[in-house]
Amino acid sequence: METKPSMYLSLIPFWFLCFILTTLASSSSSTWYDDHISLREVNQEENFNFGKDFLFGTASSAYQYEGAYLTDGKTLSNWDVFTSISGKIADGSQGKVSVDHYHRYPGDLDLMEDLGVNSYRFSLSWARILPKGRFGDVNKEGIDHYNRMITDILKRGMEPFVTLTHYDMPQELECRYGSWLNPQIREDFEHYAEICFRHFGSRVKFWTTFNEPNVQVILGYRKGTYPPSRCSKTFANCTRGGSDIEPLVAAHNIIRSHLAAVSLYREVFQEQQRGKIGIVMNAIWFEPVSDSLADRLAAERAQAFYLTWFLDPVVFGRYPREMQNILGQDLPKFTRDDLKISKNNGLDFIGINQYTSRYAKDCLHSACEPGKGGSRAEGFVHSNALKDGLALGEPTGVNWFNVYPQGMEEMLMYATERYRNIPLYVTENGFGENSTGVLLNDYRRVKFMSNYLDALKRAMRKGADVRGYFAWSLLDNFEWISGYTIRFGMYHVDFNTLERTPRLSASWYKNFISKHIISSTER
Repeated sequence: METKPSMYLSLIPFWFLCFILTTLASSSSSTWYDDHISLREVNQEENFNFGKDFLFGTASSAYQYEGAYLTDGKTLSNWDVFTSISGKIADGSQGKVSVDHYHRYPGDLDLMEDLGVNSYRFSLSWARILPKGRFGDVNKEGIDHYNRMITDILKRGMEPFVTLTHYDMPQELECRYGSWLNPQIREDFEHYAEICFRHFGSRVKFWTTFNEPNVQVILGYRKGTYPPSRCSKTFANCTRGGSDIEPLVAAHNIIRSHLAAVSLYREVFQEQQRGKIGIVMNAIWFEPVSDSLADRLAAERAQAFYLTWFLDPVVFGRYPREMQNILGQDLPKFTRDDLKISKNNGLDFIGINQYTSRYAKDCLHSACEPGKGGSRAEGFVHSNALKDGLALGEPTGVNWFNVYPQGMEEMLMYATERYRNIPLYVTENGFGENSTGVLLNDYRRVKFMSNYLDALKRAMRKGADVRGYFAWSLLDNFEWISGYTIRFGMYHVDFNTLERTPRLSASWYKNFISKHIISSTER
C-alpha cells in the first residue's frame, strides 16, 4: 500500500510541528514575537482547572538576587565570606551585586505583574535583619526595606510567599559558635523568626522556614562544596569536618529550629495573622537502576537519606526507619518537646523544589565501584544519572541536571501518599543552560516547562493536593557555586549593564497563566 506524506503529518502532534517550523524560521527574518505566536498552542489542547486559589509565581532568593552587599546596615553573610575565597566559585564571581534586586525590585515586580503571576516567592536576608543574630540589635533599615517590598508586591495583586533563610545566614553565628553544629542555633533561629513574624506577618500568609536544608547539609557538611566547607578527606579536600557525623548533627539542629519556629508561630501569631507555615525541600526522584528487590529498596533508602530525613521527623516525630536501621545510635535524639510539636502538626504544607531524577543502585548487598557514593552515610546507595551509559531523561549540559518530567509526577505522588495528602506547593522548577550568548529563543525551556506542568497536572488528577507552581526563575542570577555560568531566567540579564530582556519562555508562561488562572472576579 502506498503511504502518502499527509498520513505521516497527521500522526505528528501539532505542537511538535510548531516547534520544527519555528526552529526553521529562526534562521530567517522572523521576530521573537512571531516565534511566540507559533509556540502558543503548547498546552492549549486541554482545559485544566487548577482551582481558584492556585498560585502561579516566580521564585528567587536573597543572596542570588539582591546584591547590596553591605548596604543599609547589612553585615557579612556566610555566602559573602565563602565566595570571597579563591577557587570556590566556578567563574570566580560573587553576589555582591548579582542582579541588584535590592534596588531594582519595583521594575522586577512590574515584569512579574506583566506575566500575570499572583504570587512571588522570595527569601529574607537574615544578615540584613539581624546583622549579629540575637547578639545585636534589629536593623531597622532592613525591616523597612522588606516592608516596602511587601507593600509593592501586594499592590500588584500578588501574594508574598516568604522563606526565612535560603542557605544564607549571618557570618557572626558561624564565627561565634559554629552555626548549625551547635544547638544554640535553635535559639537564634527562633529569635529571627519571631522578628519576621512580628514585623511582616500581618501581610504575609505563606511562610517557609528553610529552603532545601537537605542540600545545605549535604553540600556544606558532607561534600564541603558549600559553606562552611566541612567534610572528611574521603569525600573532598576539606581542612576540617567529619562527613559521617556532622551532617546528622547539622540536620538535627535545623529540624529542631524549624519545629521551634512553627511552635512559636502557632502559639503566638497564627490565629491573628491567619497564615500558613511549611518547609521547602529539594526533591529528586530516584528510579531503581534495575527491577531487582535490592535496587528497589535502594531507591527507598535514597529518599530516606535525602528527602524524608527531614520530613519524617517534622510530620511523624522520628527519623525514617531506613536511617535508624543503618545509622543506629549515630542519629541524634529528639526531646519530648520536639515530639510534642511534630505531633501537633509540624507544618501546614510542603514546598517541593523539583528539577531532576536519578537512578539508585544498591551498595548494601551488591558490589559498587569504589569512589564517591554508596557509603554508610549515604545509605549504601549509589545514585547516578546514567544506566549502561545512557542518561535518565535528556541531558542539559549542566552536570547535575537531566530533564525527566515523569519524575515530577512520581515525586508529587510519593509525597502525597507518604504524608497523608498534605498540601503541596512546587516552590521551584525551571530549566538551566550553560551561559552561551543571549539565547532569547529558549525553546528547550518552553518545552521543559510545558512537560513538567503536564506532569504536575497528572499528579493532581490522581489526587495530589498541589496548590501552587513557582518557576525558577524570573531572571538569570547568581547560581551558587556555578556563579554566572548557568542561566535559569525567563528574562536574560546582561551582567554588565543589568538590563533585563524577555525570552520566549516569559511570553509562553504569560500565555499559559492567562489560560489557566482564575481571576479574582471569577472567584
